[in-house]
Order: sequence, then C-alpha cells, then structure tokens
Amino acid sequence: MRFTGINHLALATGDMDATIRYWRDLLGLRLVAGLGHPGYRHYFFHLTERDMIAFFEWPGVTPGPDKDHGAPVKGPFTFDHISMGLECEEDLWTLRDRLDAAGFWVSEVVDHGFIHSLYSFDPNNIAVEFSVPVPGVDLSASPVMADTEPTACAREGADPVPGVWPAPTRPTPPEDRRVYPGEGLRLVGQEPEDGDDGPRHV
Repeated sequence: MRFTGINHLALATGDMDATIRYWRDLLGLRLVAGLGHPGYRHYFFHLTERDMIAFFEWPGVTPGPDKDHGAPVKGPFTFDHISMGLECEEDLWTLRDRLDAAGFWVSEVVDHGFIHSLYSFDPNNIAVEFSVPVPGVDLSASPVMADTEPTACAREGADPVPGVWPAPTRPTPPEDRRVYPGEGLRLVGQEPEDGDDGPRHV
C-alpha cells in the first residue's frame, strides 16, 4: 500500500465567495469542482495533479479564533495550520508581495533549515504556511530526530514497526465489496440513487 499524497483537505467556511477570491483569484488555484444545494456547498481547488484543497460552506460558520501557527492550545482541538509547497524561492517572494498588496497579514520569510516559509491567514482565519524546500536537504532520504526528549515510539526510528497492530483476519471478499453512491456523482453527470442507505460523505 502506497499513499500518493493528500487527495483533498476539507476545511470549512461561512463565505464561499470570499474563499474563492482568496484561493482562486489571489493564490491562483483553479476551482475545479462544486457541489451544493440550499444550506450546503462543497467546492474543490486544484493544488497539484493529485492534491486539492476543499471547502464546505455551511450557514452560521464564522472565521476561526485568532491563533498563530503552532501556538499551543488546550482543550478540544484537531487542526493547527496547512503548509503548501511552492516550487522555488522566487515564488515565495512573489506570493509575499501579492498577499501584502491584497491587504493580508504576511510574515517575513523564515528559515527552518529544511524549508523557507511564509505565514499568513485566509479570509476564514485559517492559518496558512507556504514553504519552499532548501536545496540539498531531504528529510525523507535522511530522517532527523532533533527532539531533546523524543517519545518512546519516536525512538523506534522513522520506518513503520511491523506487528504493532493486528493483521486483518477477515479480508473483505470481492463479492462483498460495494462502492456506495455519493453526492460527487453529480460531477460526472449521474444522480445518487434515492433511498440508498449507504454513506453519503463526499
């Protein structure tokens, strides 16, 4: 089993038009798909050949609280920030000037050793980082653990440890494998079947 990337990261907004203005018109990502009906929208922006950023729009959603990238929090919490890769250093400076001209707060360029990064916020107050790899530094090829007190699992190394989880004992037989219709079928000219009791998540 090999992962190919993040097919899509689904975020939330209460103002899809402001979101489109930022992600499509300011950052330059194509709006490649849109689903919706009253009270619900789900739009997808093209990031790479295999990756998309998606947004749900629901009534009553408001921008998130002010929180800097990586600032510690307490209590229920699941998301800190997204870092989007850029191809070269020139792209980083071009984007910094574009964000600044559009009136968005944007940080200085920060050198993290393996990447150079900018930090900003989209109209939904989602913390966004933009990163360019530093030439000659490949953490995938040469993993580094710089934590002064790494966790017990981290001390086991970079590679997956076999036998930690039980292996499947009852694989789903081919005759039982069913793909349920979802709302995304509308993007290819099909309608989900009425009355189907299967999952409806896109």
